[in-house]
Amino acid sequence: MLNPATEETVAIVPAATRDDVDVAVARAATAQRAWAAAAPADRARLLRRFAAVVDGHIEELAQLEVREAGHTIGNARWEAGNVRDLLDFAAGGVERLSGRQIPVAGGIDITFLEPLGVIGVIAPWNFPMPIAAWGLAPALAAGNAVILKPAETTPLTALRLAELALEAGIPEHLFQVLPGRGDVTGDALVEHPGVAKIVFTGSTRVGKQIMAKCADRVKRVTLELGGKSPNIVFADADLEAAAAAAPMAFLDNTGQDCCARTRILVQRSAYDRFLELVAPGIAAVTVGDPLDEKTQMGPLISRTQLDRVRSFVTDDLTAIRGTAPEGPGFWYPPTLVTDVAPTVPVAAEEVFGPVAVVLPFEDEEDAVRLANATEYGLSGSLWTRDIGRALRVSRAVAAGNLSVNSHSSVRYWTPFGGYKQSGLGRELGPDALTAFTETKNVFISTEA
Repeated sequence: MLNPATEETVAIVPAATRDDVDVAVARAATAQRAWAAAAPADRARLLRRFAAVVDGHIEELAQLEVREAGHTIGNARWEAGNVRDLLDFAAGGVERLSGRQIPVAGGIDITFLEPLGVIGVIAPWNFPMPIAAWGLAPALAAGNAVILKPAETTPLTALRLAELALEAGIPEHLFQVLPGRGDVTGDALVEHPGVAKIVFTGSTRVGKQIMAKCADRVKRVTLELGGKSPNIVFADADLEAAAAAAPMAFLDNTGQDCCARTRILVQRSAYDRFLELVAPGIAAVTVGDPLDEKTQMGPLISRTQLDRVRSFVTDDLTAIRGTAPEGPGFWYPPTLVTDVAPTVPVAAEEVFGPVAVVLPFEDEEDAVRLANATEYGLSGSLWTRDIGRALRVSRAVAAGNLSVNSHSSVRYWTPFGGYKQSGLGRELGPDALTAFTETKNVFISTEA
């Protein structure tokens, strides 16, 4: 593992084997049966205790995240705090995970929501802590055991969370972390008959492979995959506010975010003015040492990712650019590509770096057409003062998470997930726990 800001070695972590997965699944299954049998109040109490222990280690976890992922310290603290908040939120759902009584003739019909068993969570490197918690917290709350496979480049926070879980009193083997390669440890989790569900966040290509393997075993799956999210700016919007918000909507986490608003669609009559307003904002973004409190954008995760981003921004493209450090580290400047066709790779494919394009549109119909002209449908924004237009366009854009006059996508108390090739299922929100349960229906005859 390398520090993305310095290219120095941070740690060497042993990779789990297929045999390690077999042992972990057997242990998890035993722990899960006892956990599911525990009183709901006891499970909720332990999850809250886990949240409290995480809260006491926010700074430690944030520092680990900076070293292994290159995130800015402010973002890393938020991510650690999000783990705490998700555990608290999930704990509140344990005692509300109730079934239904359904009116039927000749008796009483009731349903139970029962845990699935052992859940495999395969987390990405772009948001290692919070996305791991998206699966971990509700799965545990619903009575399951969890085996977490972190990304190869970012295992340290996951390993530390497992230690903190034990410190909080979470039963041994109920939450295990198995670092390793995707084609070894990840595949072993996906293929293991003792794993009831896979939760995966990552590329659409790998998500399709996981989905196919799960289909062969009729295994449940939740997938959160890629995105090429639009940021639609109408001429009637507050252009100053829209332009001020646009840079960090695609530069946060160095653009390594499936929800990044990387296609900025601006109504043609406001296009030139928007560019005038947004250019200074891109130039002003502070790129540098992730530990500096003033830094807004850090490095990319790896040399491989840096090379990938560079390949999209070819020399023939016109762009507004910010600055980035030179020397060691995987640095790339904030970049907004202009005067480009919507079909070129930088405009059509997920770059996963600090690069966006700006494209003009004519009217509502044209804006929706451009917004939907992608295989993805994860998130997006639209800026307008017209509430009717906001509702019409929100309903017309094929994406799972939309914001009006805002770039907010993820809140742990609202559902999150994508349309089309951005994934399957929903995470977070009030129904998060039910995604980790099986519905059992019981009919009791009352006839003599």
